[in-house]
Amino acid sequence: MIDDADRDDRATIAERAAHAGARVAHEHFRTGISTETKSGKTDVVTAADRTAQREAIDVIRTEFPDDAIVGEEDDELKAVPESGAAWIIDPIDGTSNFVRDNRVWASVVAVVVDGEPVASTTAMPALEDVYTVDAEGAYRNGEPLATSDVDDPEAAIVSPAMWWEMDRRDEYARACEAIVTRFGDARRIGSAQALLASIADGGLEGAITNVETNPWDTVAGVNLIRQAGGRVTDLDGNRWRHDSVGLVASNGELHGELLEAANEIEG
Repeated sequence: MIDDADRDDRATIAERAAHAGARVAHEHFRTGISTETKSGKTDVVTAADRTAQREAIDVIRTEFPDDAIVGEEDDELKAVPESGAAWIIDPIDGTSNFVRDNRVWASVVAVVVDGEPVASTTAMPALEDVYTVDAEGAYRNGEPLATSDVDDPEAAIVSPAMWWEMDRRDEYARACEAIVTRFGDARRIGSAQALLASIADGGLEGAITNVETNPWDTVAGVNLIRQAGGRVTDLDGNRWRHDSVGLVASNGELHGELLEAANEIEG
């Protein structure tokens, strides 16, 4: 359990840590920084990712030295503990955009207690947007957010979310087909957290995937959508958790249609 004062403290540190990582990342943006690849040719990492993550961790450790850290880079935990407090960090979500000088990327810090999100910050310095979540709601640059009220599928914009490896491109293709045959338009943003933030602020109506997602790509954004009035489930319509396989996020109005589309991905 967490009381209001502890929640507020953690929300403050999440925002401070995200800004610290974002400052480092932004200093390297559009500087021609060298890249390395990880699991695939489009899965890239830079020195800025690692430095920004360490900067965010330093902020967290100053106030919460004993909490678990889940981070995309280096040797931090890669799964969310079921009990206790844990901080989930993605120093540059959308590194592929970052290295191509595309401004859509984010530095993200979320905190969970017993596996449940309590606060998060998604800082997008190149776009001058900061998304935060606390016990009261979701905000962009301090202003309250709400998901869109679009309830007509043909007026909706939906994204195939996350990433399908090259040997799963038939699933990627089915996800795209399921979207374009049901909804008004499709988007690919190139940053999972920016995508989820776009659903929270009404820029998109939903997103679907059948893959097992990483917590640093999802937890903050899922919390943002829920606090903004939207809905996020697994492929069976059950409440999404950090260890769910598949993700269906919506403005709440079109969730049934998005679930149907998501369940066509595997064929």
